[in-house]
Amino acid sequence: MSRRALRRLRGDQRGQEEPGGPLEVEEELRSPEPRSLRLLEERGVSNLFQLITDLDGDPPSDPDTGQVAHSKENAEEELENDGKAAGTQEIPPGKTKKKKKKKKGKKLANADSLPDAGIDDADELGDIDRILDHIENSNGFTYHNQISGISDTRPLLYVEHRNLSAETELKKYFGSRAVMGDQRQRQRQRPHQRSTWLTSPKNTWPRYSKTGITMSLLETRRGVQYFTFEHQRDYQQVQFKFLDAVESMDPNNIVLLLQMNPYHVDSLLQLSDVCRQQEDQEMARDLIERALYSLECGFHPVFSLTSGTCRLDYCRPENRGFYLALFKHLYFLEKRGCPRTALEFCKLILSLDPENDPLCMLLLIDFLSLRSREYSFLIRMFDEWETHRNLSQLPNFAFSVPLALFHVGQLDDLSEEEKRTSTDRANSLIRQALIMFPGVLLPLLDSCGVQPDADVTNHKYFGEMVKSRQTAALTQLISLYIERSHSLWKEAAVISWLETNVHEVLHLLNSDNPFIQECEQRRKVRYQSAPRNILRHIILSEIKGVSIAMHLEVSTQPVLGFDPLPPVDSIVSYSRPERVAADLVTCCSGQKCQEQVTWITFFRRLQTADPVSLVW
Repeated sequence: MSRRALRRLRGDQRGQEEPGGPLEVEEELRSPEPRSLRLLEERGVSNLFQLITDLDGDPPSDPDTGQVAHSKENAEEELENDGKAAGTQEIPPGKTKKKKKKKKGKKLANADSLPDAGIDDADELGDIDRILDHIENSNGFTYHNQISGISDTRPLLYVEHRNLSAETELKKYFGSRAVMGDQRQRQRQRPHQRSTWLTSPKNTWPRYSKTGITMSLLETRRGVQYFTFEHQRDYQQVQFKFLDAVESMDPNNIVLLLQMNPYHVDSLLQLSDVCRQQEDQEMARDLIERALYSLECGFHPVFSLTSGTCRLDYCRPENRGFYLALFKHLYFLEKRGCPRTALEFCKLILSLDPENDPLCMLLLIDFLSLRSREYSFLIRMFDEWETHRNLSQLPNFAFSVPLALFHVGQLDDLSEEEKRTSTDRANSLIRQALIMFPGVLLPLLDSCGVQPDADVTNHKYFGEMVKSRQTAALTQLISLYIERSHSLWKEAAVISWLETNVHEVLHLLNSDNPFIQECEQRRKVRYQSAPRNILRHIILSEIKGVSIAMHLEVSTQPVLGFDPLPPVDSIVSYSRPERVAADLVTCCSGQKCQEQVTWITFFRRLQTADPVSLVW
């Protein structure tokens, strides 16, 4: 501790002690000095550069006695003694025993394990340099191993904060200067705003104030925390006005509502869909980011985005806005060319409710993993979840996992044995996928622009008749995978590998293999109807060629962008006042309500023809 700090602790003022008084003498004895400076004082060296020539020559001698400064044993003994704190021990006259920092004592603990051959009869300073070099090298290697061990033992759905920023990924591709541009100067000039992880607030946004959205902790079970968003009374009134604006089927009413309440989540989600259908992608993305910012500002203090142990129940209407905002933000990130960031958001959505998966992120996470070349994550997910989730029964996982293993087998930093093991497993899994889902092969090759052999097209197992043996739910899953992931199969090496395995499957089909009959039986029993979360995923994805028009759940009710296909077991915490419903009944007797009913019927028919996410 410095003399100035000691004076403050004692309550003394500057100038109260006489120069050379007992306080200064005691502080001089107790104040720690660097080891190198103390050695220089003992040797009588006033300049550090004088030691440069001494390192290659003889050890320096003591100026008074002419003897060698210290031997190896004395140096080690002195270093060990320096690691102990001086405390309140009395200092004998003629000796200046000073306190040593714990940090250095910790390093010197490893000095005893050094081999004797590494320390010669050099001077003490050279011995210390060798010790420090050895410690730095050993610590660096250990730290690297620890980091790699931690990354392997992290939870599967662990999310890293730095990977939630699209700018981080874009900087890797184009550099910091190209991505940031003049944003640094703008950031210096903008007023202080709350820092968030999901999005970065912009200067063009309205000034944020409390919106009435809060989050509370419901319970904690087995290390998992269950949260829920809550709407305060003022926010509930805004929500009622929003529902009235939706029923009016006029987007201008939502715009007026946002002018008064610029951070109302459902209004931002609905208006974002309107802007996206009008090809205003920039405005649509900006509205989604503003909704995420509003929700993140209402987080509970212990709610964590990265731990993977925080849950939000989709059955509660207050939580659905967060799910949908994350999904739509992920959609824009993938279109923007940031698949790694989109994968991190996909993991985040899945971690909020991995058991129920309300937005069916399992149909998307394999595609993002392959696009971002996170092959190890996809393989690990398949290995850990296959036993209790049957991921191999989804066409996307059945084909994406062997594709990831094939790419791993092509890596240069693996040994030949590891490459061979990965390739063999990829061959085995792709053959099982072709037998389990024969309806994938020909549409996939057609999307890739590849003309298959006549042996394949004429075979009854892969021919056109296979579509007639598939259920509508299985056809939807296959179409969704092909429309989304066919670009990943266009590489020449991948097509060649697929062709080789297709011919191997043809040989297996000609034999009496019990696995073939088992797969046929599975296809007949399973995939009878698509669950509600898969239909919700198809609606949000808006992929052409994938239709849900035949489902009764979709054709009998409007599909709203702020809440598509709500769960049948919703947990309603508050409802609209009765007078609003009475006013609507009264209004239905007039001409205006008849026009609204006509428009609703018209748009329902449009939704059955092609899935859209808006009611107007």
